[in-house]
Amino acid sequence: MALADTPARSQALARGVAPELDLVLGTRFRVLDDGFVRVVDYMGSDESIVQAARVSYGEGTKMVHEDRGLIRYLMRHRHTTPFEMCEIKLHVRVPMDCWRQWIRHRTANVNEYSTRYSVAIDSAQTTAPEEWRTQSSENRQGSDRFLAPEQGAALSAEERALQEKAREVYEHRLAEGVAREQARKDLPLSTYTEAYWKVDLHNLLHFLALRMDPHAQAEIRAYSETIGREIVKRWCPIAWEAFEDYRLHSLVLSRIEREVVAALCRGDRKEAERVAEAAGLLARGPEGLKRSRERHELERKLGDLGLEPPWH
Repeated sequence: MALADTPARSQALARGVAPELDLVLGTRFRVLDDGFVRVVDYMGSDESIVQAARVSYGEGTKMVHEDRGLIRYLMRHRHTTPFEMCEIKLHVRVPMDCWRQWIRHRTANVNEYSTRYSVAIDSAQTTAPEEWRTQSSENRQGSDRFLAPEQGAALSAEERALQEKAREVYEHRLAEGVAREQARKDLPLSTYTEAYWKVDLHNLLHFLALRMDPHAQAEIRAYSETIGREIVKRWCPIAWEAFEDYRLHSLVLSRIEREVVAALCRGDRKEAERVAEAAGLLARGPEGLKRSRERHELERKLGDLGLEPPWH
């Protein structure tokens, strides 16, 4: 039967700390008009990632001698488990419609403010006249341009009246003795909620890769930008640098895209067009090329590489 270490036999271990993050523990980083994100607690740091990776090779064996080089190697080759050794707990205040997107990321531990037990937070996200966006013609779930400020002013006034009326009805129900769980049902999705959200670094970076993308909804992108640049960058700066280089600002090519790019780099525009056409990206109708999200994404990538699509 194995014996537990006695004080004489125990080995002292240094806890991974992030001094820059310690400086802002509990600080509320403002998001939107009345939202915030703050760090409640964390475990691990860049050193913890390195420690977890090197234990796989056995004590005393180092395949990579520099911490930064190892972390960048892990990120580049998508070795995920070492990043799971770091965890962080955030306290967030977020509008309910934005929270619905957030909570779809199920790889976290969550405890949310309950309006069954407590009175709903008396705050709702408002939209400035110049912030109303139009529906995108390319993306059914996204927005495009901004409405004229004079249009937005009318919408903002309408929004304010709706929110005030909804709150008035809610509070009247409570005053009449209606149960909180029922009184809340007509509150707008702009109402703020709060939650504790605990997640490991690997899954947090996956969340940020999706929600910091330019195509993500502006409101949740605002939270993601704050979490990434104000918190993760302070917490694990080497991992954050690698994430920016290999995930956030990288360019991934499919087989079809790679063949098109290779043909264009050879100067063979006809072959590039042939590859795209064979893949069904250049289907035509009476008014020209049919809409294709995959072709649109390819064209965007070609633009990033300074290449012109031959079918233009």
